[in-house]
Amino acid sequence: MALAPKYAGLRLGPEGSKQTVHTLEFFLDYVCPFSAKMFKTLYTTVLPTTTYKRVSPNLTIIFRPQIQPWHPSSTLVHEAALAVQKVAPGSFWAFSEKLFEHQKDYFDVSVVNETRNKIYERLAKLAGSVQGVDEGKIFELLKISDKPGEDGSLNSGNGVTNDLKPIVKVSGAERLGRPELGVGESKNRTDKSCRRTA
Repeated sequence: MALAPKYAGLRLGPEGSKQTVHTLEFFLDYVCPFSAKMFKTLYTTVLPTTTYKRVSPNLTIIFRPQIQPWHPSSTLVHEAALAVQKVAPGSFWAFSEKLFEHQKDYFDVSVVNETRNKIYERLAKLAGSVQGVDEGKIFELLKISDKPGEDGSLNSGNGVTNDLKPIVKVSGAERLGRPELGVGESKNRTDKSCRRTA
């Protein structure tokens, strides 16, 4: 599956635009214990054996952020990863390692009494502990204002809301935020990506 250029930090592979023969895509949730095991094996065991975290010239590895809604803080943690990817793409994988190492700090019991912006502050601080990442810039992208938007909107999101939308998958097809698919149209579409086969 293709990867938009703005998400280049999610990709490990040969530099430049060289096409590779193989692509491994890992769909991982930062708040999922099983994803943490998979990432740790990939990042600390597999990648070091492929020339010190430089991937084979025939292989591209893509990290696909997979928000699992039964982990309520998953969205917030993924937003932090996308903020790092936006500010310092070369630090995305190192920050992902930090997130998985500290994932219990974002489990339900750990965040239940915190506000959203307080969680963002902690995530920005964790991001700032990674070389090349500015804590302040990350928090600026993540924080939610307590004031209405200029147009009066009360649900305007943050600086990575529009980066988050395309990575969210619905039934295996990208649909959120796509103007060609208006509200209520999905049930009437007949293209192969939306049709069930018996």
